[in-house]
Amino acid sequence: MILGKVVGTVVSNTNQIGIDGAVCLLIEKCNQAGKTLGDFLVALDLVGAGRDEVVMIAESSAARETPMTNNKAVDAVVVGIIDLIDENEKTVYKK
Repeated sequence: MILGKVVGTVVSNTNQIGIDGAVCLLIEKCNQAGKTLGDFLVALDLVGAGRDEVVMIAESSAARETPMTNNKAVDAVVVGIIDLIDENEKTVYKK
């Protein structure tokens, strides 16, 4: 999984995702402390994430293994909203 910060939304009037009401988010990849890295991707939001939240993203074939995305044209999905990251017994990110 990849960590990223929600920085915007992506709107497409025409798509072949095949999921009614699909919401796509613009995600900037980040490190475990929430510091953005300047690398972006578009991910289908499965959890209702909001702007500036740090999220977990599944990519590639793993992105197509949820009940909603099974066999769909999806390459990245938001699968969780991060509340806390602990690294070596030290909190490095807290919502």
